Amino acid sequence: MSAIGVIVAVLAAIAGLGVMDSYHEVPEGHLGVYWFGGAMLERVTEPGFHFKLPFVERVAHVQYTLQTDTVRDIPCGTSGGVLIYFDKIEVVNVLDKKFVYKTIKQFGVDYDKTWIFDKIHHEINQFCSSHSLQEVYIEQFEKLDEALASSLQQQCNEWETGIKIVAIRVTKPRIPDSVRKNYEAVEESKTQLMVAEQTQRVRRAEEETKRVQAKIRAEMEAETAIINARKEAEVSLIESEKIANQSKIRREMEIFEKEAEKTMALIENEISVARQRAAADSTFYSLTTEAEALSKKLTPEYLKYTLYTSLANNTKIFFGEKIPQIFLDFLGEKHRGDVMLN
Repeated sequence: MSAIGVIVAVLAAIAGLGVMDSYHEVPEGHLGVYWFGGAMLERVTEPGFHFKLPFVERVAHVQYTLQTDTVRDIPCGTSGGVLIYFDKIEVVNVLDKKFVYKTIKQFGVDYDKTWIFDKIHHEINQFCSSHSLQEVYIEQFEKLDEALASSLQQQCNEWETGIKIVAIRVTKPRIPDSVRKNYEAVEESKTQLMVAEQTQRVRRAEEETKRVQAKIRAEMEAETAIINARKEAEVSLIESEKIANQSKIRREMEIFEKEAEKTMALIENEISVARQRAAADSTFYSLTTEAEALSKKLTPEYLKYTLYTSLANNTKIFFGEKIPQIFLDFLGEKHRGDVMLN
């Protein structure tokens, strides 16, 4: 191969390498930041395919979605001089897209080393140095994650890093075996005490439950007795009212019968009086009619006829000048002269 051919091949290889170096991809959830000759450019690219100047520009991918940084093997000494280790502390954080350029320019692509890893070491040592082993391992441990998150977030905000601390998970620290055994013995004693206390509470709860049940049972029995007494009283009252009503009904029936008998007697009396009145009226009418008939019948001629008939039928005959005065009185003044003349 001639020298020209070699040069052409080299140039072609360099051109191919340049094309390969200039073409790059920014993955989803990341932004592309660029440097030219060591100086950071203001250019920031979104996820996708992009080009850069080959060999002279450098690109880095900065994640702006949630990420978890794990800090391991953190030594710290307590205020009592005991050295303990935190095997793992996880920090969930996210970088705001608007702060990517500023944060990377000030603190580099490994900004999380400054604000997460180094800060966790610092804050853990500050915490341990101001607390005893009892406080770090037991009493204040449940508050440690919140204290770390609050402290880191405060410092990130002061420096306007755009980093948001979402959560911190702290594992139990590793303590010396001798101390751990003491704690285990204490915990075992506490556990036994708690079991005993829990047993006592359960017994007291059972006794209280029995007492409450007995009280409820007694109240129910008392209420049942009251209800039964009320029912019996109501039944007795109903029976009394029933008997009273029956007596009242019998009295009313007797009164009604008496009134009916009285009414019947009054009606019978009225009927008897009416009958007697009718009989009297009939008798009076008969007598009146007979009297009227007799008054019409007693004419002078009839009387004279009756007298003569009576005299004729009488077996006694009176002779002489004087006739018994009785007959003359009976005839009256008018006829008395006629008799005398005859």
